[in-house]
This record gives sequence, structure tokens and C-alpha cells, in this order.
Amino acid sequence: MREKFAETLLSRPQSQVHVAGRSPGSDLKTGTAKEFSCVTQHSIFQGSRLSLGRLTAQWRYGRLLQRLRPAVVVVHAPELLPLTLLWQAVGTGRRFLYDIRENYALNVSTQRVYKGCVRRGLAAGLRWMESLAARRAAGIILAEASYAEELPFLSQLPPSRVLVLENKYQPLPGELLPQQPQPLPPATEPLRLLYSGTISELNGVWEAIAFADQLHQAWPGGTHLTIIGFCQQPDLLRQLRAKVAAHPARLTLVGGAEPVPHAHIVAAITRSHLGLLPYQPHPSTERCRPTKLFEYLAHGLPVISSPNRLWLELLSKHGAGWQLDFARPIDSEAVVTRLQTSNFYPSGLPTDVLWAAEGKKLWLLLDSLV
Repeated sequence: MREKFAETLLSRPQSQVHVAGRSPGSDLKTGTAKEFSCVTQHSIFQGSRLSLGRLTAQWRYGRLLQRLRPAVVVVHAPELLPLTLLWQAVGTGRRFLYDIRENYALNVSTQRVYKGCVRRGLAAGLRWMESLAARRAAGIILAEASYAEELPFLSQLPPSRVLVLENKYQPLPGELLPQQPQPLPPATEPLRLLYSGTISELNGVWEAIAFADQLHQAWPGGTHLTIIGFCQQPDLLRQLRAKVAAHPARLTLVGGAEPVPHAHIVAAITRSHLGLLPYQPHPSTERCRPTKLFEYLAHGLPVISSPNRLWLELLSKHGAGWQLDFARPIDSEAVVTRLQTSNFYPSGLPTDVLWAAEGKKLWLLLDSLV
């Protein structure tokens, strides 16, 4: 919201941008607030997803809409759709865009975050609310092109109201992207592996650890795996902490209980030699390209991912890495040989993984509204 949408909207001097969401946290308390001084941040979300703190967010969001009287609202969270629809209904000339970042109903119904009646009720409620919002929104933004086929309520909309904006990489303010790919270290030095983003079993955190353990035996200097991101499952987090405590020289966990500032994740990417995408096969991810894939490619980080046709297209196009079945034992000697003999990013770092072109499309949509 802040690094992509807000920064894009601020590219025109007449824009005033307010971002309402989770508290910005420590990244704004340690100096980077100046980089976003033109964005007014409002903390409305507190607590876990099913806590009373999330319910009171509705009240804070409603008060914010009344006070700011925005010309356009961009909704990134489906739980804010009900009050957005109410805000639109009681006024004239009020417009909103709905940014669909995930197939939420599919995720809730197939992933193991919620259980039983809660899962079924949430999935049904989400689909109904999104269908209503799609009919009332001035425009629908999709983070993945596949959502146009997966979400049945979109088939009723004219194509001019639906825009695909992929979640590509937007450099941090003042960040200079590297000019050369990230080189692998000499074999006598540790190989630094990276697992970043949402920490979950579905996203392959245990597969990442198993891969690092196997590769540790074959890489002469050993390996070190950094796991950095947010984990929404307390039981899994406890297990991970125990695993890290047992192998502190080979494993590092950053974050876990709280979201990690994006600048810290970017810093971890620049310190790593190999990015891992060991996702388990699942309907909620098979037709999506993870944000971390764009982040790794933008920084010239070699990548090994689970088998996926969409990801393979990007990896092959840019010579960024290859795919591997993380569910099976690996031939660690063969992996080491391939790493040491591969010429990653032979044509240089890609530019088609950056957000700049997506930002131009966002402004074309807004110009048609305001």
C-alpha cells in the first residue's frame, strides 16, 4: 500500500495520500519515516485476525472516512468493504477501487489457517461481499491475471473496469538496485540461503530447512538459512523457534510473531546468495507469482523454486535459476555442481519485474475517474 500505491499517487504534486492499516512499526521509528513524510499513516488494525481489536478497526476506519472525505478510496483488505460500501451509499460522487491481492475465498476454504464452521462461513461471506463490491466499485484491480478467470463475479463486469497490476518490485526510496547479479561465494565460505515472506507450512518453511540441511553436507563451507517474515500460526512458530535454538549456527529466524519491515527483508535479500521458493503444491498458489519472486529477480539473486509453470517462465527468461521438487531428497552434490557452474542472469538484471510500468497503468485508471 505504502511503497507501491502511495508512492505512485504521490508522483503528482496535487495528491494527498492517507494510508490506513496496521501500525507501521519499528521501521518508522528508526529513521525511515522521513522517506514517507508525504504519506499520512493511520493505524486501524490491532491484534490477530479474529480478535476484538480487528472489530474495532471498523469503527476507526469509519471515523477516518468521515473526517478525511476522500475523493477516491482504494480498498486493499476485504474486511473494509462493508464500511466502504456504506460510505459510498450515504453520499454522492464517492468512488472506490477494490484491489484484489488474493483469491481470498479460495485461500480461506483450502488453507489450514481457519477451521470448521469459521472457515466455511468466512469463505461464503467473503465471496458474497466481494461480489457486491465488484458491482459498486469504480474499478477492480487484480494482483494476478488468473483471478479474472477464478472469480466468477468478475465475468459480469466490462473489461474496462478490470485492471491487472502485478505485485512487482518497487525499490525503496533512495535504493539503488544492483547492476550485477549476486555472486556465489567461494566454496570454502558459507552459502547463505533465504526464505522470506509469509512463514507457513504451505509456503514450504520445513522444506527450506530440509534443503539447507542436505546442502550443508555438500557445500564445503556449509550453509546458513535465514527465515524472515511473519508467521500467523503460533504452534508452527514455537516449533521453528525450537529448531533454530537447536541449530543457531545454521539457522536464523527474523520476525515471526510480528510483520517484518520490508526494508529489513530487502536487506536480507542483498546479503543472501540463493533465494528459495519451496512452496507445497496447492490451488491457492499454483496460478500466482509470489511477490518474493519479483524481489529476488530485481536484486539479481539466484533462485530455486518448486515446480510451477508460471515461475519457470520467469526463471528461464532471465536465467535466474531452476526448479526442484523439494518434497524429495535432493542430490546435494549435483545441486552444488550446478550452482558453481551456472551463469545466472546472463543478459543482466531484468527490468520487467519492476513496478514502474504498473504504476503508469494505475494512473491511467485514476485519470479516468478523477
